[in-house]
Amino acid sequence: MDAPTEQQQPAQLSSGNDREAFRQTLWNTLLRRSFYLPSFKIYGGVSGFYDYGPPGFALKNNILKFWREHFVYEEHMLEIECPSVTPEAVLKASGHVDKFTDLMVKDDKTGTCFRADHLLRDYCNDKLEKDHLTISAEQASELKNVLALLEDLSCQELGLKIKEYGITAPHTKNPLSDPYPFNLMFQTSIGPSGQSPGYMRPETAQGIFVNFRDLYYYNGKKLPFAAAQVGQAFRNEISPRQGPLRVREFTLAEIEHFVDPENKSHPKFSNVAELEFLMFPREAQLSGQSAKKICLGEAVAKGTINNETLGYFIGRVYLFLTKIGIDKNRLRFRQHLANEMAHYAADCWDAEIEASYGWIECVGIADRSAYDLQAHSEKSGVALVAEEKFAEPKEVEQLVITPVKKDLGIAFKGDHKKVVESLEAMKEQEAMAMKATLESKGEVEFYVCTLGKNVTIKKNMVSISKERTKVHQRVFTPSVIEPSFGIGRIMYCLSEHSFSTRPGKAGDEQLGLLSFSPLVAPMKCMVFPLVQNQQFEEGAKVISESLTSIRISHKIDMTGTSIGKRYARSDELGVPFAITVDSDTSVTIRERDSKDQVRVSLKEAASVLSSVAEGKMTWQDVWASFPHHSSE
Repeated sequence: MDAPTEQQQPAQLSSGNDREAFRQTLWNTLLRRSFYLPSFKIYGGVSGFYDYGPPGFALKNNILKFWREHFVYEEHMLEIECPSVTPEAVLKASGHVDKFTDLMVKDDKTGTCFRADHLLRDYCNDKLEKDHLTISAEQASELKNVLALLEDLSCQELGLKIKEYGITAPHTKNPLSDPYPFNLMFQTSIGPSGQSPGYMRPETAQGIFVNFRDLYYYNGKKLPFAAAQVGQAFRNEISPRQGPLRVREFTLAEIEHFVDPENKSHPKFSNVAELEFLMFPREAQLSGQSAKKICLGEAVAKGTINNETLGYFIGRVYLFLTKIGIDKNRLRFRQHLANEMAHYAADCWDAEIEASYGWIECVGIADRSAYDLQAHSEKSGVALVAEEKFAEPKEVEQLVITPVKKDLGIAFKGDHKKVVESLEAMKEQEAMAMKATLESKGEVEFYVCTLGKNVTIKKNMVSISKERTKVHQRVFTPSVIEPSFGIGRIMYCLSEHSFSTRPGKAGDEQLGLLSFSPLVAPMKCMVFPLVQNQQFEEGAKVISESLTSIRISHKIDMTGTSIGKRYARSDELGVPFAITVDSDTSVTIRERDSKDQVRVSLKEAASVLSSVAEGKMTWQDVWASFPHHSSE
């Protein structure tokens, strides 16, 4: 491209003041251009909720459209949709009812609630950043140690630290209560009786897990396979802040890749093995090092990343984020420390994007082992398992549970199938304990989750034994590799990475610029008649009809404002191209970032715009192929 670009890349935000000023400028732009609208604004708004205005909704949809192309279609995933309201039994099995909590403190006088760990974290960070010249090396070391161990602090330990440091309520400086757990799920009841408790789902994953058996059969009983779901999730955040990054309702795009726990290789790993990007393994974190570029294949070979399938999805996540416009130099993959990982997890990594708020977790990629399917199998009594057929039979010692269906049918009538499924789903320890009780007492109480009650099993109703037998297949619970995408967080971070300012024509003002890729931009093109003139307006309508017929998103602007102001408005919306009708036979096409323009015939305008917007041509190709036009 011959003409120099005037675009200014976002400055490196070194100080808190720089970050705050940049963030406020961007946020004002996003609000003014209706990317975000405070929810229920005419009633004063509600903390933790935002609406997406027209350009925000379009940007989010375009990100999701490419997400589906990059993951669901490319990997032949099974996409499903499940209800947002989830029965308590499901979330009890997953652990959310008992463990999905944050520690909360209250302002003793006003009753305002705060997350206890956030107050302690902010105190430590403020001391290290603002008072680093006045605190001793020993005090700085202690504060860093508190930050490193924050996830590990018990309720009591967190309370003691808050008291030790004299932390008070923000703004009022009132004393705080002792920390106590607060469950983050929105509770509701299903049906009018109020006797069937439920919750708004905190994630979409559980819907996939409980449908595993049907999905497995739909896939021809073959592993590996992946299921995906995009939908709303809900978390009743204690004190939402950081704008759209921490909200109470948000969109998740989650993938559950089911794989044989004895074979976590991936046939397409070689496609991503040579990628090199910023990784932050736990050893580097614990030794005080920074993230550094590491080859993905090398990280898997050395065991830094647990297995090929996990590594494959980390690579695919990297490609997805950089293709939509995330700056690869401000993207890192951080491995969870031991104190962050669930006890059942084999390995977990977060894709973190650097923004003015710091490093933001936007995607979690975890090997969750077989925990989820095992938990639902045990609680529901339905075996969520897969099978491996053997070429030749193998002799093994096997637990054999044989329900006597005739006797169970007489005893339980229409419920006997649920009792049979629960008996067959028993683990070895539970089954052998039942056998011992039946032999000594002749009957045993047995809880059937799908009935929600205990039933009495008698000795004649089931046979339990361990036998050496030849088997033709292996039955096992699959492991799950889960990439989970916070679409709202990705969208906001993309806005930060795309935003800059440049001087206006007068030189005394700074104009906002959102440099979204044509892949995800809210609209691909604006269409302007140069002035309010019937001939030019008719030409604009013709181009608009042509763009509509080939499904190129655009907006036609026939307002009487100057062309410069319309370009500025288009730039703030992140629209990559503008077509200006200034003749009855030809038009100009303007590229947003460089402000370069070429002249093409009226008839060619839509097809040229389509080619460059859809990536069939680059702007450099267009610049080299058509006469240049100068007006800005």
